[in-house]
Amino acid sequence: MDLTWQLKAIPDPLIIQELQEQLQIDPSLATLLVQRGMSTYEQAEHYFRPKLEDLHDPFLLKNMGKAVKRFNLAMEKNEKVLIYGDYDVDGTTAVSLFLNATRKYYPNIDFYIPDRFSEGYGVNKKAIETFHEQGFTLMFTLDCGIKSVDEIGFAKENGIDVIVCDHHEPGEIVPDAWVLNPKQVDCLYPYKELSGCGVTFKFLQALFQENEWSAQELLKNLDLVALSIAADIVPITGENRALCFFGIEQINRKESTVIDLLFQHAKRSYPIQLSDIVFTIAPRINAAGRMKHAKHIVELFTETDVYAIEQQIHQINEMNTERRTLDQQIAIEAIEAILTDEKQHFTNVVYDENWSK
Repeated sequence: MDLTWQLKAIPDPLIIQELQEQLQIDPSLATLLVQRGMSTYEQAEHYFRPKLEDLHDPFLLKNMGKAVKRFNLAMEKNEKVLIYGDYDVDGTTAVSLFLNATRKYYPNIDFYIPDRFSEGYGVNKKAIETFHEQGFTLMFTLDCGIKSVDEIGFAKENGIDVIVCDHHEPGEIVPDAWVLNPKQVDCLYPYKELSGCGVTFKFLQALFQENEWSAQELLKNLDLVALSIAADIVPITGENRALCFFGIEQINRKESTVIDLLFQHAKRSYPIQLSDIVFTIAPRINAAGRMKHAKHIVELFTETDVYAIEQQIHQINEMNTERRTLDQQIAIEAIEAILTDEKQHFTNVVYDENWSK
């Protein structure tokens, strides 16, 4: 693999000068913009001043129409719907987004987050057996599922239809499901770098359009999408940039009691930036899944009682403190193990069965 830095060529000076004059900016900034594909006033305005109207049509995602139709059928027949999400920030925000947006219109929905240690990543058959026993007939997988070919096949055998909302690279075989993933080879969706929560948002966007539900009811959850984009370190370009822009605006307007209190307890001052999410909120959210169970995060983001929110955030902060303490202790023990080893190694792999995963 070639890891050499590849410097971009300096663009045409006439294009740089024209953009500089149009925007009244420094030549260096104009050069950077042109190197990043913005050579006109309109393109620069789109970059610096995103609009929600510029979001792509969600029905451009392959299988979107079929997925919306299947969920509407579930509502019509009052089926039990299960939302299955990953245990990281992207997965838990996706589940929370789905529940917050839809429960007003359809309450017969429950969620499931697998245990990080006993179940691991992705869909598992033991959980599916439980869903079948409980009478679920439609399951969404959020931020996971694209590689769970056998497990989703097992769900179908047990009478559970599956809609996959995922953003990870598909394998050679995709699950027997309605797969929503812009990275599918034959998917014509113009933006490929959505987070898992972002793909979930696109499904909900299509659902709200199809059913003529209030768009504002959905858009008020963009702060959760911004959390997922920042924490999952997906590119802040194109549609992600627009979703982040409006999500961060909501956070700074303190529209979410939960997110506001998370920042308050972390002693972060406003205005909030993406880096505050990455280094302050994301570790706290992940701590719940690493120290206890990530379902507590979904319960937090879907809670409305302020006292209950305060109590949950206090517990999450304690988990994060415990995580940091364990992390530091393991690092100290690992370094001691290397230093006390009489043999000299070019590479060291240190292990202790008592260390927390």
